[in-house]
Amino acid sequence: MEVVSLPSGDTQDGSSALYLGIDIGTSSVKAVLLDAHGGIAAHASAPLEVNRPAPGFSEQDPHAWWQASVQAVLALPAAARAAVRAVGLSGQMHGATLLDARDQPLRPAILWNDGRSAEECLELERREPAARTITGNIMMPGFTAPKLLWVARHEPEVFRRTAHVLLPKDYVRLRLTGERVSDMSDAAGTGWLDVARREWSDAMLAASDLTRAHMPRLVEGSSPSATLTAAAAEQLGLPRVIVAGGGGDNAASAVGLGVVRPGQAFLSLGTSGVLFVVTDRFRPNPERAAHAFCHCLPDRWHQMSVMLSAANTLDWIAQVVGGADLGALAAAAEAQGLTRHSPLFLPYLTGERTPHNDPHARGVFFGLRPDTAPAELTAAVLEGVAFAFADGLDVLTEKSDQVGEISVTGGGARVPYWGRLIAAALRRPLTYREGGEVGAALGAARLARLAVGEGDEAEVCAAPPVARIVHPDAALAALLASRRRTFQRLYRDLKGAFAEFA
Repeated sequence: MEVVSLPSGDTQDGSSALYLGIDIGTSSVKAVLLDAHGGIAAHASAPLEVNRPAPGFSEQDPHAWWQASVQAVLALPAAARAAVRAVGLSGQMHGATLLDARDQPLRPAILWNDGRSAEECLELERREPAARTITGNIMMPGFTAPKLLWVARHEPEVFRRTAHVLLPKDYVRLRLTGERVSDMSDAAGTGWLDVARREWSDAMLAASDLTRAHMPRLVEGSSPSATLTAAAAEQLGLPRVIVAGGGGDNAASAVGLGVVRPGQAFLSLGTSGVLFVVTDRFRPNPERAAHAFCHCLPDRWHQMSVMLSAANTLDWIAQVVGGADLGALAAAAEAQGLTRHSPLFLPYLTGERTPHNDPHARGVFFGLRPDTAPAELTAAVLEGVAFAFADGLDVLTEKSDQVGEISVTGGGARVPYWGRLIAAALRRPLTYREGGEVGAALGAARLARLAVGEGDEAEVCAAPPVARIVHPDAALAALLASRRRTFQRLYRDLKGAFAEFA
């Protein structure tokens, strides 16, 4: 549990308007209080655990999301909670939360980084040949729709009893309000949304043996969705206020960073890695495994490249080398540095999305020697993630470069050396902004403020102050460009072996 209270105007006694943002992440739930001046009055978090019952599987108990949400919210100052005017939600995308007719979970939720449904992706596109045209995306195991086909095949009784399917943040909304509602940005990642029209696709639902009756009602992220029940308000110490539509974690992070106009972009160093750019219209590129989703603000869309393992690779290597402190590991890696002969790392611990769409890909170290030290392994891990981001940027810019200033968010943003590596690999400057580490929850709080009409978009969604800008180092960029060619060749050479190893 992490709790931080910050002085912000006169919010400490609860006398000013506050807006609560709750982000249902993969490793934690974050709660943020935003004041009427746009400052963060307080924030808290509560941890979550991921269960992996089989190789390639990734699940969480929906009840744990609610329990962690309650824990995080109650950790905020009571007087400040009493001053909340509205609540906004953001959350990890794609998670299949299957509910029965009484809205009770039928099984653990299957998460975004679960790779079990590769065959079902092919089956879904076979059933509906227009799937990529309708959704704007190649069907991937992480998406929600193929997970339902997997459940129908392997757990037919669970599928038969499924009355409703919700995404993680929308299950928390159900517990808060008693209503089943989602927003356009999160719904776009299910594989059931007509992304251009911003409505459920009957064709995609039929291909999954579902109907609109299984789906939540849709609203824009900045619109009201429902009102807190009396029981939820009492439990959380909140007034009975409205809950905004909210957004998927990446779209909400964009709002928190002020990435709301076409061409604006951000890079997220969270559990997964994301490069996100706002577009003024639907711009699909499914052949290259780029995502084309709705933004959580009306009349806007976005493109994304997504890698499944980013900041979690640093946690992983820390365990591998004996549970070392992350800061000390990163500092040792920076002191070690990189040379032409340093080991390389493919960061595909749980498969990969952009540009490979390969659920069978796995992590690989290449070039180990008898004297390879832990610091060199850590440097290779940080570099491998930087290379994967560069692969994603290539996809987003291959038709036309519409990627402007890139802001940075996510827990990995706290590692300065990583930022220098990524800037060099991308050959672009990175902008770090205040509050970037709570971007999605901050975005959710901003959406809550918009939903009650207190401030216009330009004011509410302004970019936070710049903390620092990291420019690419020319010598490091040249070294990484040479090493990246080998990195890319390694994946091509190993692709067949990954499939055989699955």
